[in-house]
Amino acid sequence: MRRAACALALVSGLAACDAAVVGASDVTPDTAPDAAQPTRPVLSEARQMVPSAALPASLEVDDANNNLDIVRFEGRLYLAWRTAPNHFASPDARLVIASTADEQRFDVEAQIHRGTDLREPRLLVVGDRLFLYFAVLGKSSLDFEPQGMMVTSRGPDGVWSEPQWFYQPGFIPWRARTVDGVPYLLTYGGGENIYDAVRDPLEIHWLTTSDGLDWTPVVPGQPVVSSGGGSETDFAFLEDGSLVAVIRNEAGDDLGFGSKVCRAPATALGTWTCKADRRKYDSPLVFRHGADVWLIARRNITRSGYYQLDDPLPAEDPYLDYQLAYWEKPKRCSLWRVDPESLTVTWAADLASRGDTCFASVVPDGPDAYVIYNYSSPIDGPDTSWITGQLGQTRIYRQRLSFEPSGPAAAPR
Repeated sequence: MRRAACALALVSGLAACDAAVVGASDVTPDTAPDAAQPTRPVLSEARQMVPSAALPASLEVDDANNNLDIVRFEGRLYLAWRTAPNHFASPDARLVIASTADEQRFDVEAQIHRGTDLREPRLLVVGDRLFLYFAVLGKSSLDFEPQGMMVTSRGPDGVWSEPQWFYQPGFIPWRARTVDGVPYLLTYGGGENIYDAVRDPLEIHWLTTSDGLDWTPVVPGQPVVSSGGGSETDFAFLEDGSLVAVIRNEAGDDLGFGSKVCRAPATALGTWTCKADRRKYDSPLVFRHGADVWLIARRNITRSGYYQLDDPLPAEDPYLDYQLAYWEKPKRCSLWRVDPESLTVTWAADLASRGDTCFASVVPDGPDAYVIYNYSSPIDGPDTSWITGQLGQTRIYRQRLSFEPSGPAAAPR
């Protein structure tokens, strides 16, 4: 049984899932201010963007508006997102591509519908062209069926091309960005059994391209930078050319369950050394501002925030127990500070978020600020469990993140 089946059983009050089942956005580091100046993050009030009057009246959006990405291109902000009946896989899912000059009025440029689930839209500028990459999945709301990745590009006439397959079958794009003019894509494969009792290792591939269509390993001959329980991954380069990365380790491996915080030296960028973190940083987005490395990712609202539970569990494989406990708790989308030396993560602030939330994208907005788009259950609604939020409405919100001279931060709540 997959996690969706177990979760739906929970909210339906069914006695399923018994013991027998257990088993960029472009954010570049060279736009940063003086690295010696300590800063603290300040978030603006949230503004709802989807649905809103900023969209054409002719555009119909469904109840769930979630997985998204933003990028700036030729003086406009582009927003791509998934709209569907709810969070789970659906043949009715669509990807919407819209653009705006002022974030007051959007023009819809394209909609993609293929009669199967679509998600993980990733916008990327390569040279003078804008591309959208996305994942194609199955039709069943109770299964996770990655078919592969597709790409479409915007022509000079503003028309988006017919999507075409790229790279290897079964892979899912996670984070795309350009750093110092070089495009990067982190993608993972093996997700077809990530929610099964018996799970094969997943592989995270780190790729680059010269034309936006053909992707090859960043480190020649070495596409894989991590193998095990990791899937969603993002990274940032440090001033010395080394990198720090955060991997969601939901499926678990020899480092346990939760996440991995990794480092690779500039002389061996394909050799990632990782440290375990018992919290699960879903939907990781990593960027650098000055000397600070920041992470936007989901936060579990419990005393410890852990995904890997404290109590000893009788099951030989506690994975399903971790999943069910996680789904029953409220969530936030949070800003975290990453220490690239100790490979530790510290909470800094919560975005406007609750229920089903956290799939953020950011673009710079001057030397000390960023525009963040993120999705959430209605922020003025009840603080529900994650699974309840996934079955209800979700909306897309905008906030501005600025960095000011360092000062005390509020405690997480």
